[in-house]
Amino acid sequence: QVRLVESGGGLARPGGSLRLSCVVSGLPFADYAMAWFRQAPDTEREYVALINPEGDLVNRADSVRGRFTISRDNAKNTVYLQMNVLKPEDTAVYYCAARHQIWNVNADEYQYWGLGTQVTVSS
Repeated sequence: QVRLVESGGGLARPGGSLRLSCVVSGLPFADYAMAWFRQAPDTEREYVALINPEGDLVNRADSVRGRFTISRDNAKNTVYLQMNVLKPEDTAVYYCAARHQIWNVNADEYQYWGLGTQVTVSS
């Protein structure tokens, strides 16, 4: 069974940092593009960042560019999201997603999803 398990969420102060991890099993991780999405209450799911299977191409949403960094370690079947200079507007459930080969910023194109990890940014 394919599993994506996020971790690293929690409470951070404005300006602080969190590092999210997503451990993937049940698929050939190195053949999948990976992405992070987030969803705040009463909003639609929002694209955050993606990374290609090889880990040498990345893309970030304008709202997080300069603050968030996506990376992956194919030896560990893990994708990361380093979040710096956190803002209250970053509060959301963050989801890890996988799509075979070709990256995409549309959540509907992703085949596999984790259950999410809550990130709360508050003073």
